[in-house]
Amino acid sequence: MNVDLIFKIAAVGMIVAVLNILLTKSGREEQALMTTIAGLVIVLVIIAQEVAKLFDSIKALFGF
Repeated sequence: MNVDLIFKIAAVGMIVAVLNILLTKSGREEQALMTTIAGLVIVLVIIAQEVAKLFDSIKALFGF
């Protein structure tokens, strides 16, 4: 099992969490929210790429 995907998502989550805490403590709640949304979008793109690879594998398996 390839755990690189889990490490990528965890790294993005940790970076976003630290940035969110720092920005919130400095009174920049809007930038903290944008950072959180950007992190969510990055993770969704990573997951979408993996799902696309999965569908390609399924298509190759069944010969479509």
